[in-house]
Amino acid sequence: MDAPRFEPQDPAFAERVRGSFARQGAMHTIGATLAEIVAGRVVIELPWRQDLTQQHGFLHAGMVATALDSACGYAASTLMPAEAGVLTIEYKINLLAPAQGERFRMEGLVVKPGRTISVTEGRAYALHEGREKLIATMGATLMTISGRDGIKH
Repeated sequence: MDAPRFEPQDPAFAERVRGSFARQGAMHTIGATLAEIVAGRVVIELPWRQDLTQQHGFLHAGMVATALDSACGYAASTLMPAEAGVLTIEYKINLLAPAQGERFRMEGLVVKPGRTISVTEGRAYALHEGREKLIATMGATLMTISGRDGIKH
């Protein structure tokens, strides 16, 4: 996806996103890593692991959704103020193909940033035998949280 050009409110957004991602237990548990952070766009990569599959050996849809949700959330976060936190308030995922591959790339892209609500899109790709295949899309709505104890970056 081509990312529109956005002006981040926080010039240190990339360091803030890296720090937040490092504290996220779910991403650590599934072995996800940050691959790219730019204003309005975040890419998360995930290796295939047997313990993350469903009964047919494909990466479980829940794992795809989890990593794609984080990519969308962090994409929105890149455009938020330094003290703000982000929470997903809604998402819809379309599973387009079985998640079969050696690695997976989840891309989150801001469509419309907002002071309170941001809208993002996500795409998940399977990398298999040198080929890349789109396996899922997501539309996610995220909320900027400021001034609440325990919710910050």
